[in-house]
Amino acid sequence: MLLILRTIIVVIYSILVSVFGCIWCLFSPRNPRHVATFGRLFGKLSTVLGLKVELRRPEGADNYGNAIYIANHQNNYDMVTAAKIVQPTTVTVGKKSLLWVPFFGLLYWLTGNLLIDRDNRAKAHGTIGQLVDQFNRKRISFWMFPEGTRSRGRGLLPFKTGAFHAAVAAGVPIIPIVVSNTHGKIKLNRWNNGLVIVEMLPPVDVKQFESSSVRKLATHCREMMAAKLEELNAEVEEREKNGKI
Repeated sequence: MLLILRTIIVVIYSILVSVFGCIWCLFSPRNPRHVATFGRLFGKLSTVLGLKVELRRPEGADNYGNAIYIANHQNNYDMVTAAKIVQPTTVTVGKKSLLWVPFFGLLYWLTGNLLIDRDNRAKAHGTIGQLVDQFNRKRISFWMFPEGTRSRGRGLLPFKTGAFHAAVAAGVPIIPIVVSNTHGKIKLNRWNNGLVIVEMLPPVDVKQFESSSVRKLATHCREMMAAKLEELNAEVEEREKNGKI
């Protein structure tokens, strides 16, 4: 019964946010500030799903300039966990097929997110040039999933280098975001699905890697995120075990 009730609420809420969001965005289409606004609205579904989401940001995070945010990509629940910490004027880079998701796809485009064709290697590489151009023209940041696909319980997958090439070319920092494990954690028939921690790490200065390769920058960030993910998972397990959530 709880599963059915939650499903109905999530579907109705998502449709309403998408429809009214599209109407709202028509007054200022493709404005990057919309992404954080609607990310937080979708993040409110965490309560419906029985999740407590704890956000952690470094001091001064609200004053960060242009950057590339990278996050681990686990499953569709990222929309109600990681979405809560999206900074204003940050847009995501997603696959072109998202445009065809009923209701949500149009909102995704109208809010200013960048769609890429991952099956077309030449166009995907051209995206780096688009990112650099936008960095040079306005205050904007980009959110990317360097794993390239959902991990679905397979741990932190190998990183692709696109985000890191763009950061080096534009001379902007990389800001890692780590979300504790949600794979197999959320049972829609269970009232309380526990704790999820979303932590933003301090910026990584890409200039430190100018004399080395982009792959070394990607490896450095992945190692940092893997260690933090292990740390957060252990903390969540301990706090849930002791009822301190």
